[in-house]
Amino acid sequence: MTTPPRPPDLSETENDMTPTHPLGEVLHDGETVGLRYERHLSHSVDRVWRALTESDQLRHWLPVDIVGRRVVGGDVHATFWPEVVEKYEIPDPTLPAAILTWDPPRTFAWMWDRDTLIFELHPTEAGTRLVFTTWIVDTTAGVDKTGAGYHVCLDQLVALVETDNPPRFIDADPAALEELYGALLA
Repeated sequence: MTTPPRPPDLSETENDMTPTHPLGEVLHDGETVGLRYERHLSHSVDRVWRALTESDQLRHWLPVDIVGRRVVGGDVHATFWPEVVEKYEIPDPTLPAAILTWDPPRTFAWMWDRDTLIFELHPTEAGTRLVFTTWIVDTTAGVDKTGAGYHVCLDQLVALVETDNPPRFIDADPAALEELYGALLA
């Protein structure tokens, strides 16, 4: 697996598209593209774990709920929240899912449709370091859009954990980030 150089210094962008949090880094493993993000939160690993795994928390930052028993090999699926289905006119709101790793409160890995999402939590003196890696199988929608979408999701996650009062997830707009991720992937 190779990792390209760090993204350009975004403080020099012309039209204030500088994101609040660092862009993810692009990973390559053969033909598979991955993205890795790191976020530092001022709350405990247990608090962040709840935000990553409990439905009442997921609805604030992820477009889908994980429905089913959260254990390795458990019968689960990913169901888009009704407001996401409505906004994006999603014809089939339920996708296959599988729990790959369930190691509370350290590692949670799952497949959503065909993509793999890996969340690793590391305690720090200041709280928690979250490392999120996703491996994207179907790149037809555009890795720039996927990268921007996950960036927005993580921004929402941070807002949820840090404030308990995040803005509405459905109102988040990844458009400015899509351009940045497009440049990063070029």
